[in-house]
Amino acid sequence: MADTVGRALASRGVASLAIDLPLHGDRDEPLQRQSMLNPLAVVRHWRLALAECTAAIDCLAKHERYDPARLAIVGYSLGGYLAIATAARDKRVRAVVLAAAGDLPLGTPFERLIRTVADPLKAVRKLSGRPLLMTHGRYDRTVRPTDADRLFAAAGEPKEMRWWNTGHMLPAEATEDAAAWLATQLRAPMVVQRSG
Repeated sequence: MADTVGRALASRGVASLAIDLPLHGDRDEPLQRQSMLNPLAVVRHWRLALAECTAAIDCLAKHERYDPARLAIVGYSLGGYLAIATAARDKRVRAVVLAAAGDLPLGTPFERLIRTVADPLKAVRKLSGRPLLMTHGRYDRTVRPTDADRLFAAAGEPKEMRWWNTGHMLPAEATEDAAAWLATQLRAPMVVQRSG
């Protein structure tokens, strides 16, 4: 993420912080991967990932060089589940980009149990008018287009869906496009909602 969307954002004057999910990137530990057969371990890793993502937002919000009113989140594939769950819980996230992400596949083993811990449909409904961009491959076999469509349909406005003629690995043009969209969203004037 740092070498792809991170570079694309930096070229547009937008700072980013990339974190590896547990069992991903530099945190991939073969022995711990075996624990993924245990549903309680999966829940533990998920909660750790949510806590770390919130800590990253805290870090950026408190840093003197960054505007805490202009924070966003980008998630790719499994990171999309984490991004939407984090944005649902944290109103400081002003805009969301989900790449190659969607709802849980229908018929997922233990789907009802998983949705009690991480439900993308429930989370996306909590964006409360914050802009959402979804970018997806028409031929994705990892996160099927129907799963992306279902998540997009559940989201409120404003939202955009951009399709690419690719599979799960989106092209560099998709990254550049998403970075340009996000930079525009972060530079847009803030809309303050007041309640009566």
